[in-house]
Amino acid sequence: MLRAGVLGGVVLALASLPLAVPAGIGAMKGAAILQSMPTELKDHQVGQTTYVYASDGKSLITMFYDEHRKFVPLASLSPNIVNAVIAAEDARFYSHMGVDFQSIARAFVANRQQGEVSQGASTLTMQYVRMALRDSATTAQEAVAATEQTPQRKLTEIRLAIKLEGQWTKDQIMEGYLNMAYFGHRAYGIYAASQIFFSKEPKDLTLVEAATLAGLVKAPSSFDPANQTGPALDRRNYVIRRMAELKLITPEQANQATAEPIKLKLSSPPRDCGSVPAANRDWGFFCDFFKNWWMQQPAFGPNPVARLDNLRTGGYKVVTSLDPKLQAYGMKDLLSRSKTDMRLAYGNVLVQPGTGRVLSMAVNRIYSMDQSKNGPNSDPIKRSFNVKGSYPNTVAPLLGGGDIPGYQAGSTFKMFTMVAALDAGMKMSKSFYSPQRFTSIYVVEPGGPAACGNRWCPSNASASMTGKQNMYSGFGKSVNTYFVQLEQAVGSDKAVRMAEKMGLVWHTDVDRLHASPKHADKWGAFTLGVADTTPLEMANAYATVAAEGMYCKPSPVLSIKTPQGADFTATVDGKQVVAADPQCTRVFSQDVARAATDAARCVTGYKAARGSCGDWSTGSRVYAMMERPIAGKTGTTDDTRAAWFVGFTPELAAASFIADPDYVKNVAGDGNYNMPLDAVTNSLKNALKDKPVRDFNPPSSDILN
Repeated sequence: MLRAGVLGGVVLALASLPLAVPAGIGAMKGAAILQSMPTELKDHQVGQTTYVYASDGKSLITMFYDEHRKFVPLASLSPNIVNAVIAAEDARFYSHMGVDFQSIARAFVANRQQGEVSQGASTLTMQYVRMALRDSATTAQEAVAATEQTPQRKLTEIRLAIKLEGQWTKDQIMEGYLNMAYFGHRAYGIYAASQIFFSKEPKDLTLVEAATLAGLVKAPSSFDPANQTGPALDRRNYVIRRMAELKLITPEQANQATAEPIKLKLSSPPRDCGSVPAANRDWGFFCDFFKNWWMQQPAFGPNPVARLDNLRTGGYKVVTSLDPKLQAYGMKDLLSRSKTDMRLAYGNVLVQPGTGRVLSMAVNRIYSMDQSKNGPNSDPIKRSFNVKGSYPNTVAPLLGGGDIPGYQAGSTFKMFTMVAALDAGMKMSKSFYSPQRFTSIYVVEPGGPAACGNRWCPSNASASMTGKQNMYSGFGKSVNTYFVQLEQAVGSDKAVRMAEKMGLVWHTDVDRLHASPKHADKWGAFTLGVADTTPLEMANAYATVAAEGMYCKPSPVLSIKTPQGADFTATVDGKQVVAADPQCTRVFSQDVARAATDAARCVTGYKAARGSCGDWSTGSRVYAMMERPIAGKTGTTDDTRAAWFVGFTPELAAASFIADPDYVKNVAGDGNYNMPLDAVTNSLKNALKDKPVRDFNPPSSDILN
């Protein structure tokens, strides 16, 4: 009854605060206004910044936010900031019941004398209510109503402030206020303000620093110490003197504090992938992969827009799979053989079999949206003479995980045909006589590449490949005419479907048409790698073989924690899942994987455990460089427009390529054939340095003959 009476008694005074509103609201009108006001604050979650770290949990990659804010408990704040805010905004905060009637009376008189709204009389509780109404608004009209200068808005704040004071303690209100208030410079809440203005935690704020920040709340732009030292200094000193008047500090402390200049240590918080710290700018490509991955996960929302909003407001701590040491080595190794302004993109991706976690994504480019200093990118003649194109600065996901067509990967696709054949029951001894040129069953347009009449007639890279081949020798020497016959035997549609099971996605309309159920059985050229793909997809596909048939979706995360420190979980397809856990499925048997691995050993010079590789291979230098078990496959496209190598050990898989991403007809050249082999071998060797040597498991006798 007391509170209701007080509310009724102050209606007329409050109505006069904004003088643009005619004074003298009648009693009946005031009662109607009171009846129409909300009586409860809506439940709402204030958006918090998501922090994304490398695998060490300490190296910051970037932050995602709409409003840069991190919730901090009151117990973790410096007492200086609490006292400073009380002095600046609400001296009787701990004694009033949500409304300070002395301030209301003083504001009423001051506003009548000034002829305008010069004082507002809002307590910290009322200010918190205003911010809560604004942040919980679901329409533009609600947001305007929460902040417009009207008697009804003021009365709403009073009503809700009094009710809030009956439900929350003073410390809870102070904690909420300090975590919601805007301090300028995109700093929402005291944590962000402490970081942006002084590069420190809010528990470490000094008296002078706390007074500076407390002075900003009233008018962040007018008292911004980074732009206007004079007004900011006056405002800070006013806050300090008020603290002394309220006996929150001694006069001696006040004199000493007001004599100090404002000393800022400004920092600019990174936001999204375009502002990854400059020292680790190459991490931007991994960051972009992470962001695209997040937007594809049903656990984070019903659609990509909702998921991105969740990332920017959820306040998560994300520890990614990016290994800073492996990433740094990968970049150093690539740049030892190339430059960032080389017309050819040269990259390498490292993946962990059995989890799908991506450990590094290195490429000879600079992740940046500033492309003003890039060279011309439309003249293919200039490109052929190594004139700058759309490089070195780019945000294109050159290594995969985003929306790019990718690159043809050549003979690395033979793995899909071999695995499909083994999965269908064929044996490693399956042999064909492989001529230099083979007339296939596949029909093509007459006059096209490799056409003989209306048939597709592919050739081998060398006449020395002519003869009887099986899976061991055919894979080790990369015999085109052997693999076209193997593809005919199992069906090109089976090879296409196997590639999909191992993670390949069709990036172009042409590839999607060829891969469709209606046309896949006619796609003879598939086994020679004519579809576009990315290093990320290829590294992960071969990781499926290394993991003995377990396909895991590519993942950039180790853990995702909520603001309360719990693992982020969600219901997906009716099951409760931890969002950061690997998503793995068996797509073929262990024995199929072991047999395919045994053939892939032939390529690297490591030799097969159960079969005969022949007298040479396409990547025999690899094992000599690696000095530990390694398997893989080389790949080149027509005229060596792109060169690839995908390699794996029992622990890791990697894929490297070199190609012109801007003009696909530009050749990489035979002289660059070994660059992907070197990148993969060096990255795997470095990653496994000082680790116990593991060997591959050999296949069973049943799958050999």
